[in-house]
Amino acid sequence: MDSQEIIARTAEFVRQKFLHEGSGHDWEHIRRVWQVARQLAVSTPGADMVVTELGALLHDVADWKFHGGDEEAGPRAAREWLSSLAVEEAVMQRVEAIIREISFKGLGVPTPMSTLEGELVQDADRLDAIGAIGVARAFAYGGHKGRPLHDPAVPPVAHESFASYKQNVAPTINHFYEKLLHLRDRLHTPAARAVAEERHRFMEIFLAQFLREWNSEDVGAGAGNQPTITATGEVK
Repeated sequence: MDSQEIIARTAEFVRQKFLHEGSGHDWEHIRRVWQVARQLAVSTPGADMVVTELGALLHDVADWKFHGGDEEAGPRAAREWLSSLAVEEAVMQRVEAIIREISFKGLGVPTPMSTLEGELVQDADRLDAIGAIGVARAFAYGGHKGRPLHDPAVPPVAHESFASYKQNVAPTINHFYEKLLHLRDRLHTPAARAVAEERHRFMEIFLAQFLREWNSEDVGAGAGNQPTITATGEVK
């Protein structure tokens, strides 16, 4: 089986598995990460396209968040699938490493990637966690977990360990301050960082407007003062 058939069969396997997933970690998320990682690889000298594509397609194949916190569930599931396609051991090991290392683990926890391909997949995954789609996915996940939108009495926490981060059950708005607003500065590639600027700014605008509405500050005398976004993204 050649590499393109392996990638095609893997894409279909993942598509079928996550087609109706409702937490924001669905096939469309994986498809976007796959597409962006592939684009980043094309412009990155030395990147192995096969490892990048397989890592992107399988990065959420068995996410610890949905497997009782088991950090090895993903690498195991990826190996089982790739073994069924007789993928060579060296490629499987590199894909496993991407899955094992990719997750955000808390503000105080470094998450370096050990391979160039891992950096590309991590960048693609993190870009999909910010911007308009990132906002939508954050609330989809929060709703999936039964979390409130916001609770001013529950402050954000800078988790200093992965164990602490895993136990987090805070309102969805906290997720922006505990993770999403920090992703722009944790990207590896210039191309991803360029895209992240606009997406990061969108989240800042969204949060400002969300908090205005939460406090009803846009009602009455202050109703004419809320920020607006033009078609070009300019804040007025």
